[in-house]
Parts: sequence; C-alpha cells; structure tokens
Amino acid sequence: MKAIFFGTPKIAAVILKQLIQAKIEIVAVVTQPDKPKGRGKEVAVSEVKEVALSFGLPIYQPQKVKEESFIQQLKEKNPDIILVAAYGKILPSSILTLPHYGCLNVHASLLPKYRGASPIQWAILNGEKVSGVTIMYMDEGLDTGDILLKKEILLDSKETAQSLHDKLADLGGKALLEVLVSIEKGEAKRIPQSKDGVVYVGTIEKSFGWIDFNRSAIELERFVRGLNPWPSAYTKWNGKSLKFWDTDFVFSKDFPSLYKDSPNGTVVFIDKEHFWVQCGEGFLQVNELQLEGKRRMCCEEFLRGYSLTVGTKLGE
Repeated sequence: MKAIFFGTPKIAAVILKQLIQAKIEIVAVVTQPDKPKGRGKEVAVSEVKEVALSFGLPIYQPQKVKEESFIQQLKEKNPDIILVAAYGKILPSSILTLPHYGCLNVHASLLPKYRGASPIQWAILNGEKVSGVTIMYMDEGLDTGDILLKKEILLDSKETAQSLHDKLADLGGKALLEVLVSIEKGEAKRIPQSKDGVVYVGTIEKSFGWIDFNRSAIELERFVRGLNPWPSAYTKWNGKSLKFWDTDFVFSKDFPSLYKDSPNGTVVFIDKEHFWVQCGEGFLQVNELQLEGKRRMCCEEFLRGYSLTVGTKLGE
C-alpha cells in the first residue's frame, strides 16, 4: 500500500518515524513551508521534514494545498492512501478523494470531544481523567469524519501538555498501524461520529498564558500543567515576566491570618522551599519557576537568590 504522509510538528514526526520503521511504503511527505524561528529569525524546518530528510523521502511544501500544480504532483505519486497527523491546513476535496482508500487522520483526542487545534492542552486544562487518540476518515469538515479506531489512556495527576503529547504521539502511531492492517484485510469498520458531546477548541496564542489569580487554585494548577511547555503560564514580578512551571493547589493552610484576606495574586506565605499565592479560591503553591532572562529553577533555589517578600502582589 503506497502512502503519502501529511504532517508538521513533533507529534507527526514521531508517527511518521513509526510508519517508516514498520515498513509502510511512504512515497512522499508533505509538510508546512520552512519559517523563520526564534530571536535570530533563522529559517527552521519542521520536525516532519527533518525525519523525511533523514530517510531520503521526497518532500513537498506547498504554500497553498489547493494549488493545481501541487495536486498534480500528488496524482503522479498515485497513492493508495493519504495519512495525516497535525498537518495544520484543511485539505480540499480534490485531495480527499484522490487515493483509493481515502485519507486518514490521527487526532489527539477522543472524538467528537476536542475537535480542532489544541486538544492536548484542553484535556488538561479541563481536568479530564482520560484522553486518547482517534483514527478517522477525513471529510471536508473539521475533525468530523467517520471513526475507525479510538485508543484511550489515563492521565497522570501531574500530566503536562508535553508528557501527554509524547504519550499520544506513540499511541497514535501504533493505532494508525493497527488501522492500516485492518484496511488491507478488508476488516475496517466506519463509525459515524456522535452528534452529542461535540467540543471545538481553537489555536492557543501566547497571550493565553497570563495567570488570572481570581481563578481558583485548582484551575490554575491545571493551567500551569496544560500550558507546559508552550506558551507557558506566566505573571509579572518587579516588571519582569515570571513563568510558573510546576505548582500545587492548597485549600487549607496554616498561614498567618494577617494575609489570608489579601487581594488575589498576593504572596501570602514563604518558607525555605516554596511560596504560596492567594487565588480566588485556595492558594497556589509554587514549586518550579523561571524569571525572565534566567533559567528554570526550583523554588528553593529562586528564594535563595531573590528577595521575594510576603505581601508582594504578583501581576503588576
């Protein structure tokens, strides 16, 4: 079975590598165009392109997937199937109908919940206990196609977007390989998506990471994990950005009563290893953080090097 693979970021690169190692015949790889990245604005290639280059696979990087010249290139490859994982653009019907076995997509959620661009982050932000991947046929909607397979995993109590990403990348590749075997055997079954429980999630922007201490501590603890590593949860201290990388929520703590009724965002207690911040409900215990221009460090190290005081209002 000849396949063309569409994908761009790391999760797609992991899946592509699994396909190659399983001896799936990848006749071409399609990924997003190279883009300037970082402070130096040096041109960077996608993680999928890096994998494709390492295995000597043909690579296409169209600016627009509707370009007739690009579609003609795909036709010349005569694929039996098209496989997609986090490509980043919606494919037109002229591509969806091109291969005999259609187009399959690996989506990092249990559809129909969390259709869209940021399913991994929102599973953590919303405190889900279970996540997973869905292998589905693609249609012209946004993650609306018939389902072929779902695989579930339990989320760890300290799950971050990064750790869940890595688990789902591995699970997604294995699930896709399982589906390809079932298609070749003629045993694949299409299941239309339920109209109940549909949730759409859009792209997360950098500004989304601003910490609103009016929210509860339990929400903010998930917020920190759900935005780790990007865009990260951050506030301000002494005019500089202060990122929180690891926190815990506390609802009852023997803090001096003087500070328990402080405005939300106030540092209410400090010991040798942590500090606690007043939230809309409860307190956020800070375990690991990063001051602008500095490296990540545990809170104990931060407190040894910087003069943070009780009563300080963060976010100003």
